[in-house]
Amino acid sequence: MVQDVQLIFCTCPDMASAERLAAILVGERLAACVSIVPGLISVYQWQGRTTRDTEVMLVIKTTTARVAELSA
Repeated sequence: MVQDVQLIFCTCPDMASAERLAAILVGERLAACVSIVPGLISVYQWQGRTTRDTEVMLVIKTTTARVAELSA
């Protein structure tokens, strides 16, 4: 049976939390694979100021059927 594949992008504040989240998602079979991409720099508005932070991006590979449960 062929299932729709979804890519979910998520950022984490540091590598330790990215690795924990990736292990949980794969361990609970909410994701088939999670790629961890370090070195991301995010620039965004926060409380009326432009803010710049380093983050770690997760690229989460899952199926359409798992997106709601994964998001929860």
